[in-house]
Amino acid sequence: MTDMEKYLNIIAFNIPWPANYGGIIDVYYKMKALHQCGVKIILHCFEYERAHSPELEAICEKVFYYKRHTGLRTNMTLLPYNVYSRKHPELITNLLKNDYPILFEGLHCCYYINDPRLHNRKKIYREANIEHDYYYHLAQAESHPIRKSFFRIEAWRFKHYQKILKHADLMIAVSTTDADYLRRQFPDKPVEFMPCFHTNNQITVKPGSSDFILYHGKLSVIENTQAALFLIRNVFSKLDCRCIIAGMTPPASLLKAAAPYPNIHIEANPSEELMNNLIHNAQIHALITFQATGLKLKLLNSLFAGRHTVVNRLMIAGSGLEPLCHIADTPDEMVLSCRKLIYTDMAPELIEQRRDFLYPTYSNQYQGEHLLHLIYEV
Repeated sequence: MTDMEKYLNIIAFNIPWPANYGGIIDVYYKMKALHQCGVKIILHCFEYERAHSPELEAICEKVFYYKRHTGLRTNMTLLPYNVYSRKHPELITNLLKNDYPILFEGLHCCYYINDPRLHNRKKIYREANIEHDYYYHLAQAESHPIRKSFFRIEAWRFKHYQKILKHADLMIAVSTTDADYLRRQFPDKPVEFMPCFHTNNQITVKPGSSDFILYHGKLSVIENTQAALFLIRNVFSKLDCRCIIAGMTPPASLLKAAAPYPNIHIEANPSEELMNNLIHNAQIHALITFQATGLKLKLLNSLFAGRHTVVNRLMIAGSGLEPLCHIADTPDEMVLSCRKLIYTDMAPELIEQRRDFLYPTYSNQYQGEHLLHLIYEV
């Protein structure tokens, strides 16, 4: 390896293509940004409901795929199921074939972070969620007794497991809120805030106006289902304008909740082209969440590509993006904001304000260069 060559192992919790949901989008566009910075990536990813991808070969020196070991037997452990199911002897064998730094994408991928054979390696932890909080909130939202029990147990296991992160040399958090939490838990470890990487290379907000409100997300995720149901019952049903909820695999409960209201439409499994169209043409993006941790990628997408954005405070917690959003915490506040903004053009000066605020800090290129500096020079 020459002085100019920089190699990096990345361990991903799933195959990061297609880049079409939360954490996977962060992984893929981070890899793409590092590749554009000249980093030679050795990708290690776990197969989980996705096919091998030639798109990854274009930005990686080498791609290794590992089978996830799922099922009841894998769950009989004190380790989190989502960690234990991602242990694979070939992964540690391949990591030991070089001496390059290792980027662990989330706590799910950290089974080998404390392996004594990696003692002298630089290990970087990319935080995507405070996992025990995330699973606790999933348990609160879940009504099915078996799934609810699993989420509760997984929250307990993750809370005890997170101490494994003392073996990381550097932690990179997706929000300032999560960064503060990690600094409190690991006061002797360097922790950096780095917003999530995303699909947008530039501001593509359309000036002018349209006549519909949009909520979008992976609708099979309980947190997103809960948010969509809240909007249907408390906000969209009180409005006269068109309201669209778009995303992958909406559950029957969502379709049933929307059915009585002619102004509410569920757009199930939209194509990438259609979703892109909806994001760019919506007059308002209504975005809420019920937990403050983790990456809120839909918020960044809305600010880079959409018009007005109405959010609750938990959605923007730790993001630093408050000046670009309309904050509404109660249903009445959300209804009032939507009624006002549906008739308010997106003025060119507001688009320019976003450009000034989001660049360079929230651009993939800037963050890729920053990450490169943190891994190889700090």
